[in-house]
Amino acid sequence: MPNSNSMPQFLLLAFADRRELQLLHFWLFLAISLAALLSNNLILSAVACDHHLHTPRYFFLLNLSLTDLGCICTTVPKAMHNSLWDTTTISYMGCAAQLFFLAFFISTEFYLLTVMCYDRYVAICKPLHYGTLLGSRACAHMAAAAWVTGFLIALLHTANIFSLPLCQGNALGQFFCEIPHILKLSCSHSGYLREIGLLMFSACLGFGCFIFIVFSYVQIFRAVLRIPSQQGQHKAFSTCLPHLAVVSLFISTGMFTYLKPPYISSPSFDLVVAVLYSVVPPSLNPLIYSLRNQELKDALRKLITGCFSEAINSPSSSCYVLH
Repeated sequence: MPNSNSMPQFLLLAFADRRELQLLHFWLFLAISLAALLSNNLILSAVACDHHLHTPRYFFLLNLSLTDLGCICTTVPKAMHNSLWDTTTISYMGCAAQLFFLAFFISTEFYLLTVMCYDRYVAICKPLHYGTLLGSRACAHMAAAAWVTGFLIALLHTANIFSLPLCQGNALGQFFCEIPHILKLSCSHSGYLREIGLLMFSACLGFGCFIFIVFSYVQIFRAVLRIPSQQGQHKAFSTCLPHLAVVSLFISTGMFTYLKPPYISSPSFDLVVAVLYSVVPPSLNPLIYSLRNQELKDALRKLITGCFSEAINSPSSSCYVLH
């Protein structure tokens, strides 16, 4: 049966057969990736350079931006390479690395979104205990738990998937390496059942996080509606809306990808849907978080007009001028 020695590479699904469309996809992905890299790096720099943003809320946002960068850098560069050079191949080890890092960053992002929901819950429902429940040590522990859990989940899936014997060819019906498409190539019944068990375990963890988010927002909305002033309600809602929008985008695209009816599935449609859940959320998250966040917009404005202009006028200057 084929393994890593007899199957040196996989074949990914091409976006188009015509050379003009392949180049169009390359430039489109280049624009998306540059926008995502720029916006997420701006958030990272703003949070790191502005001491006003050294709070639990922005600490978790910094971690979220790191996972967004990871998601973009895992799938988009290979897709751009294949479109530019008119190829569809990816090496066996490259496919394993891509699957691991994608599972790692996506899992970690969802756990971080759950932790960020807890941050909003404590800030609105238990403001007097905010400093106690979300101290620097507690925030570091929660962020570390999200990263470690995502790493272990990704490691378990990758180790199991790439220990399976593959006997159904090497063509993947996706533009990146994904668990369901590699699983279709397996001819090991026991390994298949083992991976299904791991997927169910991951789904249970995700469902638990989803229930926690729903329960937290029910409590948040109840607390906000008890605020006597409309200005106070508006301020409280403004702190929650970006997170709620990011969670909704993340969950809706993921659920539609894996739970869509089979009769609407086709290779071209599946490609579009895969882009929606693997590329679009990491690109839009910085925009969603900065659109209605005055503190972040002010920090970004200082970073762009202050730090960069000082760097041009004085090469020895640094972002510490913001302090």
